[in-house]
Order: sequence, then structure tokens, then C-alpha cells
Amino acid sequence: MGACVLRRDRKEASSIVSNGVAEATCATTKPARIQPDTEMTQEIETPRSPYEKIGDLVFLGRTIDKIRLKAAGRLRPDFFALMGDGYDARIMNYLKLDYAAFAEFVLSGASDAECWQYCVRNGRKLSDVDVLIWNDFAAKRGWRDSVSGLLEKFKAESGLAGRDDIQTFFEYWEVDEGRKP
Repeated sequence: MGACVLRRDRKEASSIVSNGVAEATCATTKPARIQPDTEMTQEIETPRSPYEKIGDLVFLGRTIDKIRLKAAGRLRPDFFALMGDGYDARIMNYLKLDYAAFAEFVLSGASDAECWQYCVRNGRKLSDVDVLIWNDFAAKRGWRDSVSGLLEKFKAESGLAGRDDIQTFFEYWEVDEGRKP
């Protein structure tokens, strides 16, 4: 899957913060806070790379992973706030799909290929140009556009403010989630 994995194990936690919550880190990722009373054999993960395509579209696999990982209790907690919002909402709106209905289908045990077929059957028909527009829009989001400031905010919060090489959200996620230095 290409996801960064954090072991929920007190021995591997890098520090204990004042409120008694273990803090573990992985490569250049944000710390994941882990309650000491939780099941310590679970792994915390990030979704796959946004560049990975499901069917013809970038990012769709990431939305699927977030749904699956959260349901399994393995999604890195900082992803919770934007589930069904942000890029997830954009791709669902672009496909003319309801996020809640799609999530329910994903959680029925559907494979990636079955999720793509769900999109084809239940969403709007995409032309080659529609696919090109989505993929180019999504991959370049944050670069000299209306959300460039938001990207800079995310970078600053992750300790990546000085990284001028990170110019899009896709690039940010690759670094923040440990797939690239």
C-alpha cells in the first residue's frame, strides 16, 4: 500500500507527553498520539500515495484507504477531521457520488476494482478529457492557486515550512507521510 506504519507499542513510542498520551513518529510524519489504554497491537497507517490510480483517477484509492483504515481503527488520527471533506468531497462531487453511500459500499468488503466499478455505475460518465482534467487539477492543487496559503499552513504545522520543493498537496503528502524525504 505504500503507507507509513506506526507500531502502537509503548516501547517504540518516542516520548510520553504531559497528558499521559504516547507520541510515536515515523520518518518525517506528524506525531500520532496514542492513548496508553488502547489495544497495543494495532498499527497506525496513512493512506496510499495520491498519485496511485484506481481505474483512471488519481486520489480515489486514497479516499478508499481512509475509509477502510478508519473503520479498522488504524488511520492516523490527524486524517479524521477532513474525512469526506477536502479532496474526498471534491472527487465525490466530481464523480457525482454521495460520500456516505460510497463509504458504505467500500466497507461492504469491496475490492479496489469493485470500488472503481461502483463509481462507473453510479457516478457520472467520464470522458478522457474529464479524467485528464481531474488528474491534472488534483495533482497540481496548491501550486499558485486559491489554496496555496492553506498548503503553506499545512507545511508549517508539519515542520516543513522551509521546503520550497513542496509546491502541491500531493508533494506535501508524499513527504509528510514518509514516502519521500
